[in-house]
Amino acid sequence: MELGIYWTEFAVREFENIFEYYSEKASPQVARKLTNGIYNETLKLKSQPEIGQIEELLRERSGEFRYLIYKSYKIIYLLNYQKDRIEILDVFDTRQNPRKIKRTE
Repeated sequence: MELGIYWTEFAVREFENIFEYYSEKASPQVARKLTNGIYNETLKLKSQPEIGQIEELLRERSGEFRYLIYKSYKIIYLLNYQKDRIEILDVFDTRQNPRKIKRTE
C-alpha cells in the first residue's frame, strides 16, 4: 500500500520561506525551480518511504525520523504507519548549524 504525503504547517512555512527568499535574492523562476525540485523529491517517498537515511540528530525522539537531500536542503520526514502517511516535518538548509535541526517539532 502506498503511503500518503502530509506536510506539517511548520514544513509548509519553511518551504514558503525558501520560495520567498529566492524570489527576492534571485528571481521567481529560480525560486520555482528550487521549490519544485524539493517538492518532487518528496514524491519519491510514496513508493519508497524508507529511501531516506535515519536522522541521527533526532534519534532520541520517538518515531522513525529520516531525511532526503535535495541540493543544500535536508527534507526531514517521519514515517507514520498508524495514519498511513509520511509526514514532512521540515525543509532544513544544511548550510545552517546542524544542531538547529532539533527545532523540528
